[in-house]
Amino acid sequence: MSPKLILPLALLPLLAACASPGQPRPSGGDASRVPPTVPQRPAPRWRPAHAMDMPGLEGVIGADAGALVRQFGQPRLDVIEGDARKLQFSGRPCVLDVYLYPPAQGADPRAAYVDARRESDGQDVDRAACVAALRRR
Repeated sequence: MSPKLILPLALLPLLAACASPGQPRPSGGDASRVPPTVPQRPAPRWRPAHAMDMPGLEGVIGADAGALVRQFGQPRLDVIEGDARKLQFSGRPCVLDVYLYPPAQGADPRAAYVDARRESDGQDVDRAACVAALRRR
């Protein structure tokens, strides 16, 4: 064998090891066959939100968006995500976030959870005290 052929032949196994395998071709030569699809996850089962039950939140928990606007004025923030909604009301003493979820599938969202914090530093405050303060303004 010629010395000129030995080097290229010796490099062939190295080149073959570096090559990545291609996509497998369908057997039988049927190039129009559609590859299998990834199974779809079933849609999550709808569950009603668990509403808070705390003293001082009467008239807030269970209220719809219209009733909340009548109590606290126009929200500073109104965010809708899917079937949930967040209304944010603010004043000097605090910021009140009210989370509304539908009590039944397809129903209008109602307040189920509230969170309150100080405007100045974001520290948690008593929810009922914040509700009372924002109602007085």
